[in-house]
Amino acid sequence: MDILDIHLVGNLRLANAFRPHLKASKGCLINIASMYSYFGSPRAPAYGAAKTAIVSLTKSLALAFVEDGIRVNAIAPGFIKTQLSRAGREEPEYNDKVVARIPSGEWSDPKELAGAAIFLASSASRLINGVTIPIDGGYTAV
Repeated sequence: MDILDIHLVGNLRLANAFRPHLKASKGCLINIASMYSYFGSPRAPAYGAAKTAIVSLTKSLALAFVEDGIRVNAIAPGFIKTQLSRAGREEPEYNDKVVARIPSGEWSDPKELAGAAIFLASSASRLINGVTIPIDGGYTAV
C-alpha cells in the first residue's frame, strides 16, 4: 500500500496543494507515469498499478484543472540509465533481453526525459492536455 500512497495518492495531494499556485502562475503540471502504465509489472504489481493510475489521474486532472488555465500531462519513462538501473544494465542476460526489445536498441538517458518535460511546460504545447508521452525508445510500441 505504500507504493500506491507514494505514487498515486501523493501525486493527487501535491496536485491539489499546488493548484492555486499553478493557477496564479499560469503553470502546468507534469506527472511521471511509467512504461508499466501500459502493461503488467510481474515483479512489482503495485508499482505497475499505481503508474497505470497516473495515466488516468493525468486525464482527470486535465479536465478538472482546465477551468483554471492549468494543463496537466505526463511522461512515461522506459528503461533509463540511472544508478537504480545500474545492476540491470550490468547483468548481461537481463540487459540483452531489455535492449533486444527496445527498437532504438538502447537505454534512455535522463536528459531525454528533460527535453519532453521542457516541451510540455512550454507554450509550444499549449493545446496538449491530458496526454501521457512514452519516452522509451519504442519499447511500448512493440
